[in-house]
Amino acid sequence: MTDARTHTWLRPLVAVFVGAVFFLPLYLMLVNVFKPGEEILPDPAGLPLPPTLENISGVFAREDNLFTFGLVNSIAVTALSITILTVLSAMLGHYLARSTRVFAKVLLVTLLCGLMIPIPVILSPMTSVLKAFDLMATLQGLVLVNVGYYVPFGVLLFMGFVKSVPRELEEAAELDGASKVRVFWQVVFPLLRPASASVLIFLGVWIWNDFLTPLIVLGPDSGTTVTVGVYRAIGQYESDFGDLFAFMFLATLPILIFYLALQKNFVKGLTGGAVKG
Repeated sequence: MTDARTHTWLRPLVAVFVGAVFFLPLYLMLVNVFKPGEEILPDPAGLPLPPTLENISGVFAREDNLFTFGLVNSIAVTALSITILTVLSAMLGHYLARSTRVFAKVLLVTLLCGLMIPIPVILSPMTSVLKAFDLMATLQGLVLVNVGYYVPFGVLLFMGFVKSVPRELEEAAELDGASKVRVFWQVVFPLLRPASASVLIFLGVWIWNDFLTPLIVLGPDSGTTVTVGVYRAIGQYESDFGDLFAFMFLATLPILIFYLALQKNFVKGLTGGAVKG
């Protein structure tokens, strides 16, 4: 009886504590975006009274257009990367889920091994390959790195969902004379919408928030993304914390809007592979 009562009040307490830990950085960012820069260090947690938009306007008024260039590059890299990743992962996931060949099993094990390697470990050979193909310091090279590194995750997510799609649908389309390519695009892929939403959200957030890869691949003089832009907005000897918080706030908005637009199918895509397989 005592244990039950303890769990009754302990679980909500832990939930509130964990929620507060995650909410605190968001609170600090939101209140300091609308606060004059000189008031941030003396009272970082204080409410912005009265609020001001000077920090946000200051980000857009920078002479180097750091945020604008970073936003354009981030949108281009993220959009191209997740589009290519979704298409490749869906096709490869379908093949691995349906095939019984030894080659498919070997390929699956190879992809699983790829998931276990952190990207800092492969930075050196990755840059060597990019230099060999003259793709270093280019957006195309950054997109290629993203596709190569994140495709295993997309494949495994699509595999689980493909196994919940009845084979009879594909067999019926093949009996009607449809080719395998047509069966995939017109029968299978439309049913993978929840899984596609999950892949788009997961990989979109990861690629958008990635800092190390764009910093290394693009280099100091060949462009920037919004995350690298936050780093470059910090001076060596002084920093405008108002502009810095505004930069972080504006960098978060696009990917947040993207998540909210696809959230309806997000959970369904994650749990779809557990239905059958």
